[in-house]
Amino acid sequence: MKIVVSGGGTGGHIYPALALIREIQKENKEAEFLYIGTKTGLESTIVPREKIPFKSIHITGFKRKLSLDNIKTILRFLKGARDSKKMLKEFKPDIVIGTGGYVCGPVVYAAAKLNIPTIVHEQNSVPGLTNKFLSRYVDRIAICFEEARDYFPKEKVVFTGNPRASEVNGKDGIRGRLSAGLSTTMPAVLIFGGSRGARPINDSVVKALSEFGEKPYQVLYITGDVHFDDVQNEVELVGNPKNVVIKPFIHNMPEVLSGIDLVVSRAGATTLAEITSLGIPSILVPSPYVTNNHQEKNARSLSDHGAAELLLEKDLNSKSLIQHIDKILLDDENLKMMKIKAKKLGVPDSAERLYKLMKQQVKGKQK
Repeated sequence: MKIVVSGGGTGGHIYPALALIREIQKENKEAEFLYIGTKTGLESTIVPREKIPFKSIHITGFKRKLSLDNIKTILRFLKGARDSKKMLKEFKPDIVIGTGGYVCGPVVYAAAKLNIPTIVHEQNSVPGLTNKFLSRYVDRIAICFEEARDYFPKEKVVFTGNPRASEVNGKDGIRGRLSAGLSTTMPAVLIFGGSRGARPINDSVVKALSEFGEKPYQVLYITGDVHFDDVQNEVELVGNPKNVVIKPFIHNMPEVLSGIDLVVSRAGATTLAEITSLGIPSILVPSPYVTNNHQEKNARSLSDHGAAELLLEKDLNSKSLIQHIDKILLDDENLKMMKIKAKKLGVPDSAERLYKLMKQQVKGKQK
């Protein structure tokens, strides 16, 4: 099978794509891939590093307000679609899948116009402009949150979950703890604000450090590379308790997550897929700066089912952070119930489901 994958801009669009590719490579050694992204997006460095053939087109996103830039975007879209058609005709894929970001627009649109089977994968509970646009052209729409179903033509929608959920299972949690400098005997909470960190979360954690030092649990606090030096300067003033480990970034997140009892984080789709797959309770602080406030809606899909506590950024401070952590980690019964409820929402076979859907579409087109 020859497969074109497109997705870019943020890790939330790229990492599910890579997880899907790895799942397919496990099941089908003969599969061939071409990844189409942009030169300026994260995908331009991440994908080639994975030794996956990569090509790029030039495309920008639409401004939500009236702007002359949107005329340029339309022209770039048309050129991007032409360039994509050339790449597709040369590669001759059996199927094209878009995992999000505006680069998917011209690529998946071009594939649909060439009568190549197409799927878009929507990671969030509220879809973005690109997937809404593509929904009228593609054959199938794979979703991760049931809340997204209402935004698309119902006959095209299939619930698959996020392929990243498949990659966190079967890891050694004890090894993950040790790699991060954590004890294997105390309950552990992981606090992070995404790959780049989040200043409001960092500020609250720094102000809570002295109180954390008195707790019967340990904290792994990931600042994000951008914020690490500033955080370290503040920590030097207030002190670093022995039960708090501070790092700028961790590269083995699936392994570390496997050894964690509670997560405090933003509510990005990939993070939620990972923690529900593992059955980890969470305190979610959704970013209020994202399109359509989709992170809050993502978070409510967990908190409404008792798998997470929702803590809005406007209510976040050192006191509320500690209160929420204590409420879960210091109550064994509550912790146990939240783990069960989180696990119920997980889709650990999501990559397998998505690949199965792809094979069905290819087979259906061949008839």
